[in-house]
Amino acid sequence: MPPTSFEKILLVAVEEALSSLGDSPKQAIFFHLENSFKIRKTKIPTNLTEFAKALEGIFGPGASYLEKLVVKRLYENLGLEFEEEETWNFLNYVDDAKKHLNTMGDI
Repeated sequence: MPPTSFEKILLVAVEEALSSLGDSPKQAIFFHLENSFKIRKTKIPTNLTEFAKALEGIFGPGASYLEKLVVKRLYENLGLEFEEEETWNFLNYVDDAKKHLNTMGDI
């Protein structure tokens, strides 16, 4: 099944966020995700729970920093304003972005 436009935009946000660490670290993370956690880069948008768990497995508490980078890039790429919600996690933000996009009729 071909990825939706939202999944493509989300994957771009993941790429951009991880690129902020540098190209070699980004490639190492994708390698580790695929080999240790069995998450192929192209399948990240459809395996977000596993992706979040994998980031936590790799980075521990630092995973939340990367998740926030991904979310900020996602919102920016969708033309949405990012507002931090104290009780939300990575999946809440992604769901919110998707709802906004659905509301706008872009999916």
